Amino acid sequence: MLSNAARARFTVVLVGARNPSNIGAAARAMQDFGFSDLRVVNEFAPPFEGARLEAKSAVGASHVMDAARLFSDLREAIADCTYIAGTTALGNRELRQEVVSLQTAAPHMRDAAEHPEARVALLFGSEKTGLTNEQLAHCQSLVNIPLFEPEGARHLSMNLGQSVAVCLYELSREGFEQARPLPTHAPAPATEQLREVLVERLTSLMQTTEYDKRFPGNAREIVVRQLVQQLGETRDEAATWLGLLRHIERHVAHTEE
Repeated sequence: MLSNAARARFTVVLVGARNPSNIGAAARAMQDFGFSDLRVVNEFAPPFEGARLEAKSAVGASHVMDAARLFSDLREAIADCTYIAGTTALGNRELRQEVVSLQTAAPHMRDAAEHPEARVALLFGSEKTGLTNEQLAHCQSLVNIPLFEPEGARHLSMNLGQSVAVCLYELSREGFEQARPLPTHAPAPATEQLREVLVERLTSLMQTTEYDKRFPGNAREIVVRQLVQQLGETRDEAATWLGLLRHIERHVAHTEE
């Protein structure tokens, strides 16, 4: 499980992001998974400022965007980071470092974030070019999100906001502190008294329809009781079957009149 302390040591760095909506989507993903440190590297402020304006009216992203910081230089943005992972698509360019899948990289990033003085950065490139080889040279590991490759595809990549969401999900997939708990469903069990009523009703219906005469082996008491154990595990199930059997009995009686 990823602890709150470890999550606080993760930093998402968007390098050269141009679309304010993509920056906002990344911030929303961070908010959804409990990450808070967003840094945007861009010599031009308008995309960052636009994302902040959009976040004021967007659900869930304002908290992260309010605390986000803008840098003009990548080295300045990652100066305090101890472990840096760069995301990259598998294009035609020559990569000078080994690329590993996100599933392989995630445990190493989680382990790196456990040190109390760690700062783990996850870098994402611009929508148009991704991270350059010079930017990737700052990284200890290169990470790729596996993608389906349609026939004739020239270049495989994901939307920036989606990429951030997928990476943070993988980091959090084993669970994290303060995750919203799944709702529990514990239906009331059927009592033996209720199951006994169901046995009587089912036996009565077998007799009324003469099923017990045509298939006496299936109508034995032990068989009926075993069936009721399966049909009436919960109170709601037993009540439903009782209602159905009563309805069938009334229908049979009406037909015989």
